Amino acid sequence: MNLRKKKSLAARTLNVGEGRITFLKARLEDVKEALTKQDIRDLKQDGAIIVKEIKGRKKVEKRKGRRGTGKIKKKVNTRKRDYVIMTRKLRRYVAEMKKQGLLSPEEIKDIRKKIRNKIFRSKAHLKQYIEGLRK
Repeated sequence: MNLRKKKSLAARTLNVGEGRITFLKARLEDVKEALTKQDIRDLKQDGAIIVKEIKGRKKVEKRKGRRGTGKIKKKVNTRKRDYVIMTRKLRRYVAEMKKQGLLSPEEIKDIRKKIRNKIFRSKAHLKQYIEGLRK
């Protein structure tokens, strides 16, 4: 009796390789009658289909972590995101001040350079710097 198709159906249904599936010799007739995925699931629950354990090194738990210097990306990404958010916020504020005519072109150029070089910690810090320019 050729049960290759049943074995492949069982492998697809149970999400394992065909090599891990074995049929009980006593229940081969039941396996032969199975047509649907639900039939396969029922046969597994009844014990007619057995799924073998994984052999070899894969069974050993994979090493967790692997947090060498080349693997940690989160810090860099948040640093860049924070920089982009702050820069856009400060540039928007400077553009607003320019539109109101409160800053000269030389001051704007100087402030934008400082924004680019991360001199200002926050918008409040930038406001404080602009107040210092006016005095």
